[in-house]
Amino acid sequence: PVLFVSGTPARAPPLGLPRGRAPATISSLFRAVRRLRTSVRLTPPPVLFVSGVETRVASKTSFGTIRTMSSITIDTINQNVKDMHYAVRGAIVAKAGLIELDLASNPTKYPFDKIVMCNIGNPQSLGQKPITFYRQVLALCDFPEMLDTPEAASLFPDDVRRKARDILANMKGGTGAYSESKGVAFLRKMVADGIEKRDGHPCDIEDLWLTDGASVGCHYLMKTLIRDMNDAVLVPIPQYPLYSATLALYGGTLLPYYLQEDKEWGLDVAELKSQTDKARSEGKCVRALVVINPGNPTGAALDLANQQAVVKFCEREGLLLVADEVYQENLYAEGKAFTSFKKVMRDMGANIALASLQSTSKGFYGECGRRGGYMELNGFDKDVMAELYKLASVGLCPNLSGQIVMGLVMQPPVEGDASFAKFKQEKDDILASLKRRAATLVDGLNTLEGVSCNPAQGSMYAFPKITLPAKHILEAVTAGMAPDALYCMKLLENTGIVVVPGSGFGQRENTWHFRTTFLPAEADIADVVQKITKFHGEFMMGYR
Repeated sequence: PVLFVSGTPARAPPLGLPRGRAPATISSLFRAVRRLRTSVRLTPPPVLFVSGVETRVASKTSFGTIRTMSSITIDTINQNVKDMHYAVRGAIVAKAGLIELDLASNPTKYPFDKIVMCNIGNPQSLGQKPITFYRQVLALCDFPEMLDTPEAASLFPDDVRRKARDILANMKGGTGAYSESKGVAFLRKMVADGIEKRDGHPCDIEDLWLTDGASVGCHYLMKTLIRDMNDAVLVPIPQYPLYSATLALYGGTLLPYYLQEDKEWGLDVAELKSQTDKARSEGKCVRALVVINPGNPTGAALDLANQQAVVKFCEREGLLLVADEVYQENLYAEGKAFTSFKKVMRDMGANIALASLQSTSKGFYGECGRRGGYMELNGFDKDVMAELYKLASVGLCPNLSGQIVMGLVMQPPVEGDASFAKFKQEKDDILASLKRRAATLVDGLNTLEGVSCNPAQGSMYAFPKITLPAKHILEAVTAGMAPDALYCMKLLENTGIVVVPGSGFGQRENTWHFRTTFLPAEADIADVVQKITKFHGEFMMGYR
């Protein structure tokens, strides 16, 4: 055992015997153990507070002083962790979990029979079926012995078997072994080929990190960029709380730029300039600009001219552009098409640093639990790339299932492959259904008193603005809650529907919103709208 004698680690003689002597018999061993047990104080020593820091009185033993570990309390942990918030899984979701448990034993206690989780983009939890091609390749990669069975040919199309063999042949040890820290080179090549096909510009696998979801890429970037609170990052408001959370965690400053709700959540480059100049005049070092396209929580999709203006702004101001593009497959508005910021930058011949993020969780794939994603870096200093590689190495490697799915997302079946027809049908059906559900939800929300909602051009969310009664706002303030948070809590308690208050994403002062997904199954989405409509009418009536 290691003891602390006068604050210095020291090795104790074995089992309380003088150094250099060992027990000669079993009985002497037991006697030594008893002496050790009686010499150690088993009850906690009294607690002292020295300069506001809790410590414990050292215990005296026959070996000297043993210092026990200081208590870990809410007052002694990292302040940045306490400052971090993530509304998507906040108090309302916690309350929903308690109600769901209560419903199991008291099914008639509430005016609803189930919880409907509209708080998070988690498609398969709400009934979306996985894409067959992905699951078949994963099954064979996880159980390669199946490839050599007589049943394989009847169970799996030949392109699935071929893809699984190719992956396994280039992945040492299969899905149960560590891979390279940036991801399996063969899978990164699959992703790189998909990016090149999408953008029409080369992609080097050394610029790619496969990650456990896009969130890990964000953590890598913020951990590397942020040195202290003087480092600031431009983040859209409303924003996905990942960005505010990571900036709080690593001690940086969130520099908000407000999207224009009256212009379908458009991005105003003039506001970027105004916020940047203001922050610099206050001594901040503005390091990066985050753009979420298509938007979360707004559902807005940028047009090409807007993207070009963003790239020019970053080039002029010397900023890293962080392009969160995880909803690139989720576009529903007529005339809207996804163009990556990498393509925009390369087509313009611009010289900026760009970090692009993608995920297996969104799109039509919805493989959230696989935790797959990638981060592609362009225009980065090689020494910085080496530091980012070091960060990835600390985590050893991203999970193998996520890596495989990310590779398959970027290199799907093509016409002529045995799996193509089924793959295309599943993809088209999911995206068409999402488009119909988005329209049903937005149309329903726009019929409510004091509610207005922009069309969901993309992503998986609607973000309606709600005008709340003055009495409700006063009630919320008295309860110590944001008014939209109290509204969302009441919605949960009366309907079982879980949404996220706009205050968790940021919003202009004295405006209130909530974010809801339109992921419930098509057969259920009308019921969701009906329940929200009934609740909202009774809610407004109750404050007249």
